[in-house]
Amino acid sequence: MWLKLFLITVVFILMASITFAYQDGTVLPNRWVYIQANLLVDKNIETVLTLLERAEKAGYNGIVIADSKFTRWDNLPPRYVENARKVREACRNLKLSFIPCVFSIGYSNDLLSRDVNLAEGLPVINAPFIVHNGKIIPEDDVQITNPGFEQYSDNTPTSWGFLDQPGKISFIDTETKYDGKASLRMQDIGIHDPQNGHGRVYQQLKVRPFTYYHVSVAVKTQDFEPVSETRIAVLVPNGPSLNHLNLPIKETQDWQRVDITFNSLNYSEVNFYLGVWGGKNGKIWWDDVRIEPAGLVNVIRREGTPFIITSEDGKIVYAEGKDFDGAVDPQLGNIAWAGDYNVWHEAPIMTVPAGSQLKEGQKVSVSYYHPALIYDSVVMCCMSEPKLYEILKWQAKQVCDNLQPDGYFMSHDEIRCQGWDKSCTDRKMTPGQILADNVKKCADILHEIDPGKPIYVWSDMFDPYHNAGKTGWYYLVNGEGPWFGSWEGLDSGVTIVNWNSDKDKRVDSMKHFADRGHKQILAGYYDSNPANIAEWLKDSKSVDGITGVMYTTWRSYYDDIDEFAHYAFPKQ
Repeated sequence: MWLKLFLITVVFILMASITFAYQDGTVLPNRWVYIQANLLVDKNIETVLTLLERAEKAGYNGIVIADSKFTRWDNLPPRYVENARKVREACRNLKLSFIPCVFSIGYSNDLLSRDVNLAEGLPVINAPFIVHNGKIIPEDDVQITNPGFEQYSDNTPTSWGFLDQPGKISFIDTETKYDGKASLRMQDIGIHDPQNGHGRVYQQLKVRPFTYYHVSVAVKTQDFEPVSETRIAVLVPNGPSLNHLNLPIKETQDWQRVDITFNSLNYSEVNFYLGVWGGKNGKIWWDDVRIEPAGLVNVIRREGTPFIITSEDGKIVYAEGKDFDGAVDPQLGNIAWAGDYNVWHEAPIMTVPAGSQLKEGQKVSVSYYHPALIYDSVVMCCMSEPKLYEILKWQAKQVCDNLQPDGYFMSHDEIRCQGWDKSCTDRKMTPGQILADNVKKCADILHEIDPGKPIYVWSDMFDPYHNAGKTGWYYLVNGEGPWFGSWEGLDSGVTIVNWNSDKDKRVDSMKHFADRGHKQILAGYYDSNPANIAEWLKDSKSVDGITGVMYTTWRSYYDDIDEFAHYAFPKQ
């Protein structure tokens, strides 16, 4: 009996002495897995619990967990809290740190579900409208020349300034068309341009500065790939791209209209592209290209995004409710659920009530704000709005009370629009300064709600070697090098989860944060070769304060967690 107890004790001591280290034996305190899950779905809970057990056996000792419903506690059935607590309790039993994501500054749709008008707004300034039949409608003469590709010569449409390889990948098709006499067909792009896969046509357009436009085009495909790199692009020479929206195109589909919107910002000329970057096989047809003023689709209404109608000369300001009505979009951020924005729907129409100063045929100037929709309709919140911080504090309190986490992960990441609306411009600050102020306020909220708990944040928006460089454009953020200096708002006690794995920049990135006194966790994998983390860790040996690694997957692919662990922290 005593011998048996002795042997059990020895085994326990040996097991307890196992550490997880890399290269020279340095122990990594934090060995995490990143998990995105909808915890309302019971089936997902079983999947997550199984994953936690796998991770613990592989040597991981913590999870970072993201769920958009962490902002919707009061709008969910009781089983949501029960499910979330099951995951929390499983982490306790497995001795895994439990770090929930909060404060989705960047991918902000879940925060905006609590107030859709807190979206960052792009300005429309003095857009021309006209009173017609008791309604106030947009008026603009911008147009596409030869929109149906019906005027052409040798497979090249006239009035279009550029076309990739006419007669090889680009063809005028008079047999298959959406409307009129012809369409533009592109096919087998990767065969004829294997290096780039470019299949593009473009036209230079004159536009009004700070005007909101809607573009629509009919598209047909047959065995076409890749659809992910098919775009309607609005580019400024030596400037930013004005549209970043993904198109809902399938590999094979009959004619279907697709829509984008863009704001011309301070530009009077743009290069308008229909095209494919990275094309491979199959066929795509384009036809019936249209452009028009977007009107009040997704108009944002709050104090920081004023809505103003004036006379053409700007001398008379008309009163809402007295001179005009209907300047509200009930579908703003409320398509399928709160926080769900779409790029195009029926535009709200303003009306002229009895007694209005506005007269039939009168031209007016309208100024307002609308959100930018990026990729799959991601919308950014405005960091200058006081109400945002009420929501953030509420969220932190809910997460704290319901889950008692071991720390908090601030989800500041890829903030692609900021610094344009009146809430921001009145502050006379750069976007980088606005972000610095925001991240400090966010950390202060967490210190107040749950004192002493560690705080973590993604690196990219505070990294001068990533998205916070001193030069260059960043999506639709106001100005060049807009996020430079954002790191000044980070307290040295905030741990940086660094995902700048670029081999030419990662050492500079790590040293930037280390010199400021931050500890860092390296967010590796990113659905690529698990062995890549080994070289990154090797480079990190010249940097102080690297405390761990995180298996980071955006596709929720976990088959490689054991192999990643082998390279990141082999058992010693």
